[in-house]
Amino acid sequence: MTYFEDIYTEIQDFFLQPNAMRSFIIMLLILLVAFFASKLLASYLIKAARAIAAIADNSNDVQKSIKLRRLETFLSIMAAAVRVIIVLITLYIAWRILNPSSSAAVAAIATSAIIIVVAGATIGPLLRDVTAGSAMITERWYNVGDFIRVEPFLDVAGVVERVTLRSTRLRNLNGEVIWMHNQHMQAVKVTPNGVRTIEVDVLCSDEQLGKELINKVIKTLPASRMTVAKKLRIITSEQWDEGLWHIVVRGQTPPGREWLIEKYFIESLIKHDEEYIKKKVLIHEPMVRFADPAAEKSFKRAVRVKD
Repeated sequence: MTYFEDIYTEIQDFFLQPNAMRSFIIMLLILLVAFFASKLLASYLIKAARAIAAIADNSNDVQKSIKLRRLETFLSIMAAAVRVIIVLITLYIAWRILNPSSSAAVAAIATSAIIIVVAGATIGPLLRDVTAGSAMITERWYNVGDFIRVEPFLDVAGVVERVTLRSTRLRNLNGEVIWMHNQHMQAVKVTPNGVRTIEVDVLCSDEQLGKELINKVIKTLPASRMTVAKKLRIITSEQWDEGLWHIVVRGQTPPGREWLIEKYFIESLIKHDEEYIKKKVLIHEPMVRFADPAAEKSFKRAVRVKD
């Protein structure tokens, strides 16, 4: 029995008496427990967030989808917070075990000092992202489904697929997925509802022939949600002078597909006009402009011209 008693005494001394190996093993065990505990809790929160995201994606109610996205964002933040909290608790427990003679106040102060050093190097960027994300979500800069361009990065543009307090995920027309940290979004250009309304001013010598020419070219344009979202149509026709008619054509395209109207439609009008059997109809090259009721209303207030 003496042999086993000696072994027991050595093991007891190893764990109770301060030494480097004991400290190492205790720290290793605590870190392993903290790692698996944080991973387990975070995984449940992430699963819940993904389930809510699936419901939001399948919802036809825009307001409900936005609320669900915000709840998803909260759960994503909680998943990250859980890991941080467990790390803090782990540091405190480790300090108390390795320094049992120190008071709770001293342990708390020492743990806080370690936390501040670690947070400054690792959690600082996360906090900046969260702060920026909180401001953007509170002020509703954009919603899921909006097309945005991020300044000052000229080539960063796409449809918003996901928004969290930390980052925003975009997808461009090429299918590329773009992740942006919220702290880097200095300015955002938003295209509401994901479409651009374009109007074309066509000056013709004859109203009837002009309309025939325009309708002929419109039939050659692809019409779908991803090409010409809202088919081009003639909205007004007005005679400005003898042999001078002003015809306005309007249509909508997704951002990035404006060239279908700005280039293809205009070039086709000119080409068909040159090949027109009866006579040349176009007086001037058609003019393209973006049309947005909200923008026009704001600019009318800004433009103060006295007659």
